[in-house]
Amino acid sequence: MRRREFITLLGGAAVVWPLAARAEQVAKVWRIGYLAEAPRELDEVFRQSLRKLGYIEGSNLTTIYRYAKGGSFDALADDLVALNLDLIVAVASPATRAVKERTTRIPIVMVDVGDPVAYGFIQSLAHPGGNITGMSMQLSEIGVKGLQYMKELIPTAARLVVLGNAKNPGNPSMLTSVVEAASPLGLKVKYREVIAGDVTATLAAILQDQLDVLFVIPDLFLYTQRGQIIDFTLNNRIPTLYGLKEYVREGGLLALEPNREEMLRRAAEIVDKILKGAKPADVPVEQPTKFELLINLKTAKALGLVIPDYLITIADEVIE
Repeated sequence: MRRREFITLLGGAAVVWPLAARAEQVAKVWRIGYLAEAPRELDEVFRQSLRKLGYIEGSNLTTIYRYAKGGSFDALADDLVALNLDLIVAVASPATRAVKERTTRIPIVMVDVGDPVAYGFIQSLAHPGGNITGMSMQLSEIGVKGLQYMKELIPTAARLVVLGNAKNPGNPSMLTSVVEAASPLGLKVKYREVIAGDVTATLAAILQDQLDVLFVIPDLFLYTQRGQIIDFTLNNRIPTLYGLKEYVREGGLLALEPNREEMLRRAAEIVDKILKGAKPADVPVEQPTKFELLINLKTAKALGLVIPDYLITIADEVIE
């Protein structure tokens, strides 16, 4: 090789190497926030789904977690918005509302939200409009179908109490769907709300209602108090419908819930779309396509109830 050619080759390499090094140095590290009531084992489904899509924590992804744990979401939402993140995942309605009130710029992907149109989070499922998209849990289905199951299980039931959390903006919409479903079934509805996180006082008040059936609205704060709620229903022999399956696995009677694992996988795919440039306003909000029925036969026996054979047949999970 002649000297001039060697120098030219070396000079070209000197240009290429720094460019490659700089490209590696400036590779995008996505920064997302995760706002929820409390950590859940279920959240690992979301993290695994992101990994499968190429987002590796500590490499090209940094996730900042904030948990209310019974407190206010407001300061946590302020904190996340101030960090100027690429995207915020908001779990359930209280978290979504807190972030929505603080930013119209940062994309928000909501999960575990009942009726985002009724709550004023989006304009419509097909065309969300603003900076929010994600997954709707379609909670009205739980009330409609779940109460039908409970009425078949307890044909004489006439008084239904609905337990909700005062901080959840989805309660009015959920209560409306429950009342509409309960009326044709001959169920009279009373609503009891946990105020300021005082579950004990609310449960004590429920004992005065002489109820036949209790329905616990799906809510992440109430979920953190599920041990106390389940013990209350068992000790007072109250047949109870839940919207989250963990209640039944831990001693509750019956639950009907959307397939949340699939919803979290889909939420991760929506996050991927937005990080790749899609606008939340143009990404349709998705709904669950499958609901899961869980029944605890041991609890039914303790309550003196006989589960109809057909309910056992259609149940996705039966706990002996």
